[in-house]
Amino acid sequence: MKEYDVIIIGSGVAGLSAAYPLRQAGKSVLIVEEDLWGGTCPNRGCDPKKILLSGVEAQRKVSQLIGKGFNSVPSIEWEKLQAFKRTFTDPVSENRQQALAQAGIDYKTGTAQFLNENEIELNGQLFKAEKFVIATGQRPSILQIEGKEYLKTSADFLSLDHLPEKIIFIGGGYVAFELATIAHAAGSQVTIIHHNTHPLKEFNEPLVQELVKQMEEFGIMFEWNIETKKIQPKGTQFQLITEDREYQADAIICSTGRQPNIASLNLDKANVATEKSGIRVSSTMQTSNPAIYACGDVVAKKQPKLTPVATFEGTYVANHILQPTINKITYPLIPTIVYASPKLAKVGITKEKDEGSYRTESIDLTNWFTYHRRNDPMAKAELLFDQENYLVGATVLSESADELINDLMLMINQQLRAKDLNQFIFGYPTMMSDIPYLMK
Repeated sequence: MKEYDVIIIGSGVAGLSAAYPLRQAGKSVLIVEEDLWGGTCPNRGCDPKKILLSGVEAQRKVSQLIGKGFNSVPSIEWEKLQAFKRTFTDPVSENRQQALAQAGIDYKTGTAQFLNENEIELNGQLFKAEKFVIATGQRPSILQIEGKEYLKTSADFLSLDHLPEKIIFIGGGYVAFELATIAHAAGSQVTIIHHNTHPLKEFNEPLVQELVKQMEEFGIMFEWNIETKKIQPKGTQFQLITEDREYQADAIICSTGRQPNIASLNLDKANVATEKSGIRVSSTMQTSNPAIYACGDVVAKKQPKLTPVATFEGTYVANHILQPTINKITYPLIPTIVYASPKLAKVGITKEKDEGSYRTESIDLTNWFTYHRRNDPMAKAELLFDQENYLVGATVLSESADELINDLMLMINQQLRAKDLNQFIFGYPTMMSDIPYLMK
């Protein structure tokens, strides 16, 4: 039996963010991965999605300037865009392993299973550690319906060699909106089917409805209050069957959420408590077994399950293992972004929370120079200020919402008011140079 100071299960950003500082501090570290090294984000998640989205963004910018310097909208060549994406994704696993070796971190591929509170079995071998870190992330959920074997997931979509002509996305969350945007821009006929009329429920409904309207105008179809009962093949296509309707497509993507990767770990033998959304942790990221930590998307938490959050938690876990007396984890403001077209982003307090305590400013930015110069069809922002006129929350809907939301996050964190910005001279014209006018 080989012993380590720390064994980390999962090689995504959470696990790697813990592994490197622990090794640099002199700890012996083993990291275990049962699938692709590097985890979901760089292999089949946010990074490849953003590469495909780059084609959408380029196409959209040109389409908005038809008759204003351009006379045709470029088509996306899916196979070439996918080939470009693979120049990034294909080397990830090997690069991550090489980096671990260079850092002196042991790594093994296989499925780890706890035997007790401080031992695991891996590929028929036993390993023991003083501390463990579980960072196994999540995987796409599949509807438990008849014909579920015909459903595809977001990972399947991101690796499609050829784009189907007609695609149905089931779900009303980030993934459905983002992948539908990519598929439609690349030439597919796209329908989003949702079981109620409230997609993207974490966001302010008026801006969500505006996003839906914009997507519909681009040609994406929405079907509301649809409960999927069955999937079945029909010729070369597939049918989605409800109580009283049938929909047909070349591919049906299930984007109805994600579930924690914990089934194979035998966590009951390690005295680690779980719930449906993941592993329970304390304010120091320790599980019900104090020698075992958990971080990243595998954790049951109220914070969004995003890559930068996982990185933040992994770094905290390493620090807590090295200095158990440090304070409990405290999360900063976390921006969240829907990479649709237009993009929808928010940070801080939203309108639905205690509306009477704040002043709300709804601003139509469409005719501001930043957006008018690109002929963006619309741009809107909703800002919340407290009683002392400090910005406490923001939601933005525009093609540049992902850029502006980070600027607004800094305004909130630094507690800057409009008068404070007068001491700065920003590069112009830029998103940042718009901030003083937004804050007034």
